[in-house]
Parts: sequence; structure tokens; C-alpha cells
Amino acid sequence: QVQLVESGGGLVQAGGSLRVSCAASGRTFSNYVMGWFRQAPGKEREFVAAISWSGGRTYYADSVKGRFTISRDNAKNTVYLQMKSLKPEDTAVYYCAAASSWVVDNSDRYNYWGQGTQVTVSS
Repeated sequence: QVQLVESGGGLVQAGGSLRVSCAASGRTFSNYVMGWFRQAPGKEREFVAAISWSGGRTYYADSVKGRFTISRDNAKNTVYLQMKSLKPEDTAVYYCAAASSWVVDNSDRYNYWGQGTQVTVSS
């Protein structure tokens, strides 16, 4: 089992920045690909970003490319999502997830999920 706990969400003005974190515990963190997803009210959950086991490979949704950066610190068992130039449409609950293989944006293949952290961007 892997337990994931997100933190760092909050309220920010449009154009601002925010970093959310996801702390993992349980099994060896570096054995997992990590992903960030988000779900806005009334919408389906959507992929945001993914990072490979060592952090050498990343992948982003087109909607966040150039604005968001995913990173990880395997020594701290933590994955981060740095968000810049935030827009009101980025408002959502942000979830981190762990997968054993490079499943990228396929949410069905992520094995473990956190409880989410709310990010609200005001206009």
C-alpha cells in the first residue's frame, strides 16, 4: 500500500503562483510513477502532469504546458506541482496518484490516490 497526502492548496488570484505537494508513505516511493490530476465542479477528472520514477521524464496536459512544472524528491518521498500564471479555469481539487508503470494520463491505471487539495483561482 502507498498512502498519499496532498497539501498546499488554497486561494490565489489569477496570474499568481502556487505549489502543491504530495507526501507518500508505505512502499518505496521511487518505484512509482507519479501523476497529478484535477477535478473541477461538475466536470470529469482530468490529467495534469506525470513524472517518471527518477524524474527524468515528464509529461503535461496541453492546458498546463509551459505554466505548470512537476518534480519529485525521492529522498523526501514527495512530488510537487508548481503552478504559475494561474487562471480561473485551473480551479479544481488536485489529486496526486501513483502507478507502477509509465501510464501517463490513463487514470484507470494509477493504483493509489490521495484525498485531494483544493486550488481556487479568483479572477
